[in-house]
Amino acid sequence: MPSEQLEDYLKNIYKIQTSEGKVSTTLLSQKLRISPPSVTEMLKKLAEEGIVSHTPYKGVQLTREGRRMALQIIRRHRLWEAFLVDVLKYDWHEIDEEAEKLEHIASERLERRIDEILGYPSTDPHGDAIPTREGKVQSLQHDTLAEVTPGNTATVRRVSDANPDILRYMSKLGIALNTKIKVKERIDFDGSLRVEVGGKQEFISAKLARHIFVTVIERTEKSA
Repeated sequence: MPSEQLEDYLKNIYKIQTSEGKVSTTLLSQKLRISPPSVTEMLKKLAEEGIVSHTPYKGVQLTREGRRMALQIIRRHRLWEAFLVDVLKYDWHEIDEEAEKLEHIASERLERRIDEILGYPSTDPHGDAIPTREGKVQSLQHDTLAEVTPGNTATVRRVSDANPDILRYMSKLGIALNTKIKVKERIDFDGSLRVEVGGKQEFISAKLARHIFVTVIERTEKSA
């Protein structure tokens, strides 16, 4: 099978497995935009090669070898994202599609050179951990902005990169990694937030707040 196709399967299985736990054929089909029967057939081949374990109706999981291969492609993808932002000055909502193309053509030598030029970053421009060359990936656990108690101030540590439009809107609001956000009020009927960002008052929907991951750095006495 083409290596690019294999890499796309492994990367998406890993992402779904990490976020959802169970990787169903239907969900993988949606992510890859490939028909369920074609996905099922491919999973059978990957299982025969020892890359995944697949139990009908119970989902698919990466084997140790499959996980190693998945982390390699994710490492290249996230290094390219960092290179595009830090060196070529792309905006963070522009980089995923470009990195999708570049991740398949980077040699090991080029990957090491990019890593060196960037100063061996541990996270990408969206705050996701970059796997090491040895296949280790740091576990990053953060609350969402939606969970922050009004009156508290939090620092943005990671944002979801699933939708470029969301990233573009965050930029418009002045939200980036390490931005400090003070939650002033939560609107009861829809869960939206009134926040202070860069000295300005903004309203953030509950949906957007769930895509922003933060660390609380200042608590009010009432919420401490």
